Amino acid sequence: MRVLALEPYYGGSHRSFLDGWIRHSEHTWDLHTLPARKWKWRMRHSALTFEEEVRAQLEAGESWDVVFCSDMVNLAEFRALAPKEVRDLPAVVYFHENQLTYPVRFPKERDYQFGMTNITSALAATEVWFNSAFHRDEFLEAIPRFLKVMPDHQPAGVVARIRERSRVLHPGIDSVPKREGERDHGPLRIVWAARWEFDKAPEVLFEALEILGRQGTPCRVSVLGEQFEEMPPVFAEAKERFADIIDHWGYLETRDEYLAVLAAADVFVSTAIHEFFGLSLVEAVAAGAMPLVPQRLAYPEVLELDRHAERQSAFYDGSAGELAWCLSHLVSTMGERAESWLATEPMRERMEGFFWEAAVPGFDRAMAEVATARPS
Repeated sequence: MRVLALEPYYGGSHRSFLDGWIRHSEHTWDLHTLPARKWKWRMRHSALTFEEEVRAQLEAGESWDVVFCSDMVNLAEFRALAPKEVRDLPAVVYFHENQLTYPVRFPKERDYQFGMTNITSALAATEVWFNSAFHRDEFLEAIPRFLKVMPDHQPAGVVARIRERSRVLHPGIDSVPKREGERDHGPLRIVWAARWEFDKAPEVLFEALEILGRQGTPCRVSVLGEQFEEMPPVFAEAKERFADIIDHWGYLETRDEYLAVLAAADVFVSTAIHEFFGLSLVEAVAAGAMPLVPQRLAYPEVLELDRHAERQSAFYDGSAGELAWCLSHLVSTMGERAESWLATEPMRERMEGFFWEAAVPGFDRAMAEVATARPS
């Protein structure tokens, strides 16, 4: 089966997702991409750009069985512009994120057009895939509130139409080597890995480290993640304030370096106020780190808290005070050895289910099902 794939933001998690699936897939892929920058312009123009590229391929004799794109593509525009041979193909849109509930610092920053693009893309798709049930539910629950902003002619039945064509497919990841042996001696090693943006609430981590410092609780910290031209000033302040306990700071250039830091960590900490899935959590737990994450967003789903009540210790309430208390408690119970790592083994087995070797059959099967469906 031949898949026509469109990704206008080919970088970060979008790129790793597509590259991983294509590398393991039994299908044949024709991938069209644009560089991962200027995301607003990508959402505005990619339908037209891709339509021109695809039209040229059609004229050269190419053909496909199904269209796959991310939420950054205006699928309704693409299908309207594309030649009939492509317009009539079944199409899937995969939601890594959405512009209805993606957090903004100030309400006036939200551009309603991008939210409407997500809605019309979902309605134009044969199927809509979400990277978590949390994401699907949050998106569907936000649609009525979003449409109420319209002054008149608010469409009816949108939520039901999207819900009936939705399914959840957690993203796959490249496999992570299993940690072997005992931990090295030394203080508790903490790793925080996320985009350096306000929605990851880094100030909560740094406030917790301040509390640990006042208590005299020994620890080391690695603060990892992608940085942008504009980032919260708290990072520069923290780099100076915690210089004596920092092991690694900033973006690591290779995956091997990144995995080495995860493999050496005792605990992975998240402070996020926004997370539709949590790739870094999955990678860290797969590497053997204990998770300590807010009890919200997609985290309970990823760690299957509803099925494993004993994993409650992996969660805190999102505050700096409780985060510091949990970290201090880990120090007192772990000592210099790795008994606590044993508790992460069942969670690590759960993470192995996200490895592409395990996940790709479900993705390929779902794509084949869509390819044989009638277009919406």
